Amino acid sequence: MISPKSSVHKKAKIGKNVTIGDFCVVGENVELGDGCNLINSVNIQGHTKIGKKNIFFPFCSIGTLPQDLKFKGEKSYLEIGDNNSFREYSNISLGTEHGGLITKIKNNNLFMVGSHIGHDCNLGNNLVIANNAAIAGHCVFGDDVIIGGNSAVLQFTKIGKGAMIGGMTGVDRDVLPFTVVKGNRSYFENINLIGLKRKGFKNNQIEEYKKIIHDLFEASNMKEFILKLDSNVDLNRDLVEFINNKNLNRDICRPFK
Repeated sequence: MISPKSSVHKKAKIGKNVTIGDFCVVGENVELGDGCNLINSVNIQGHTKIGKKNIFFPFCSIGTLPQDLKFKGEKSYLEIGDNNSFREYSNISLGTEHGGLITKIKNNNLFMVGSHIGHDCNLGNNLVIANNAAIAGHCVFGDDVIIGGNSAVLQFTKIGKGAMIGGMTGVDRDVLPFTVVKGNRSYFENINLIGLKRKGFKNNQIEEYKKIIHDLFEASNMKEFILKLDSNVDLNRDLVEFINNKNLNRDICRPFK
């Protein structure tokens, strides 16, 4: 059902069983997958491809131009997976030529009120981005990441799988998988005990991972340290992959000293 009070471009591709409420605007190059719901007053623009069963609450703005002074109007994209929820006033930017021309969001994520996802971000599955959190451009998040309310993440930051960021935290360094960081300038507080238990890890596995993280902080060379780890162990594999793919010019969040 499409409300006659909405403006949907005739070239937009609308899937089956899509609901578009009053006062929505859907641009020419938008693709909406089956079962999406635009409640009302939703703005979706740009070369934006959206999967199935996403829900958009009033006043969210999706696929708008990047907030980047280097952007010169080049053709760029936004790709969103399935079963995501975009709450009121959340906004997601298109990509730029300096980041592969595309912003990517996977599946089953919750973007709370006023959250911002910048250009060229690449976000995983099952994320919770809390109220008014601001994620700057080019950030990469693994699955199951939680960002607390009113937090800010610096551009080009990488946050590992299962990490949790406390509320009102300024994240300016990379965050290891299954760790908790907080603070005006983020520092490591602990491993994410709750997150690990929710994922079914046993106490002995958690204690072993805690020791590995402690030893990693003491290591003089992260790349050499991870060569000693058994990558057949799930948690080790996540850590090895994270470090092998991170920008070594940026440090990780470490314990407060």
